[in-house]
Amino acid sequence: MSVDLLVLAPALAPVLGVVLLLVGDALAPGRAGGRWALPVAACVLVGGAVAAVRAALVAAEDPARTLCLPAPGDACLWSAGPRASALQAGVLLAAAAALALVHEAAALRRDTAVTATLLLAATTGGVAVAAARDLGGWLVALELATVPVVALVALRGTRPATHGALGLLVTSLASFALLVLGAGLWLTATGEPTFSSAAAAGAWEDPQRRAVLALAVALLVAGLGFKLSLVPFHAWTPQVYPRADLGTTAFLAGASKLSATAALLVLVSALAGVVDGPGPALVLGLPAALSLLLGTVLALRQEDPARLLAWSTVAQAGWVLLPLTALSEDGLRAAAAYVLTYATATLVAFAAVSRAGARSLEQTRGLLRRDPLAGGALALALLVLAGLPPGVVGLVVKILAVSAPVAAGVWPMVAVAVVAVVLGIAVYLRWLVVLPGPRREGDARAGGEPPRGWASATVLVVGTALLAVASVLPHLLLTAVG
Repeated sequence: MSVDLLVLAPALAPVLGVVLLLVGDALAPGRAGGRWALPVAACVLVGGAVAAVRAALVAAEDPARTLCLPAPGDACLWSAGPRASALQAGVLLAAAAALALVHEAAALRRDTAVTATLLLAATTGGVAVAAARDLGGWLVALELATVPVVALVALRGTRPATHGALGLLVTSLASFALLVLGAGLWLTATGEPTFSSAAAAGAWEDPQRRAVLALAVALLVAGLGFKLSLVPFHAWTPQVYPRADLGTTAFLAGASKLSATAALLVLVSALAGVVDGPGPALVLGLPAALSLLLGTVLALRQEDPARLLAWSTVAQAGWVLLPLTALSEDGLRAAAAYVLTYATATLVAFAAVSRAGARSLEQTRGLLRRDPLAGGALALALLVLAGLPPGVVGLVVKILAVSAPVAAGVWPMVAVAVVAVVLGIAVYLRWLVVLPGPRREGDARAGGEPPRGWASATVLVVGTALLAVASVLPHLLLTAVG
């Protein structure tokens, strides 16, 4: 078996960080070790992102492969094309942003090294799942991306956080059970322990194996639905988001959603151009439609920014799944572009909320006046999520998401998307209109004005710059996802 460490570098970087943090915490436990834990974690995350960008450039023509098995077939267990590498870079940068928000929240905590270690471990799984092509590696990477986050939620130490962590753990176990069962049925139907398009095509052409493959896909999508917060597997999201600290919530909304989407793209890429008929479109289309409608309707009722963004996550998961109903290469490209845009905008929104210390939408009233950086960044993020100028990239990815089902003739999904667009505009404009208004008495952060921390400011500046560049030059994003 051939091994190329450069191809594996995006996943090996956070692994190296975990080892360094564990050794450092053993040698200098407590607050002394925590001082350098976050800088080390940030360095390995940025280094991994650089390696992923390099891999995307190198793999522009042919995917970078390693862990290749000898003949027959020469199958590789690790394959990262431009799209997978872009998602890997997104996971690593989203984790770095969440780490920055954790840094501000953890200034007086003694578990900084533990928090950074758990975050790096989850990031390793998120990076690995984007390139894993065998069932075993894919399942292990998915759980590695999930289980440490349960501990991150529980580390807050409050009763609501403990309840949220318990709910997330139960959800994770149910999700893993469905994924394992689906993987077993995939192996039964195709006879291959990898996500092979050729094996899937052979199973789909055989009437006896087609039903088994269809059931396998349904179970795998259901298992990933928990990770993506798709309806009806979404219940944990509005419970956990407000109960965890904002850094952990930002990781769930950013890096975790990117890794779950990457896992879904691995599955759908094996089916694209292979399966046909209404069955696969229904398996993907039904949760997409329910998520789009329920997420936007319930987001309209929320006053807590974390809860609003939680229900927004449910709706955005529907947008990610929408283009995949076409089971085409264009659909894969649109889903990747959408989730990268959504994750960036959501991380900017969480950074602004963290900087403002807001627990209600009214507490962000006048944010543009009292903190132009946070207010301006939040305004752009909301415009991107709504798909309104000047957040042009949000409009572009929504058009791409709708174009795939239009080309495939999946018209019911197009109708649902149109309704979701209108509702989504109402959701984000409702928040947007309070940002420039005069601040009311008692709406500021308890204890005074919000702190001007460098960590959240860095996330806001970098995230806003990425959204602005993508809005001016959207073809750069489309090129990055292949």
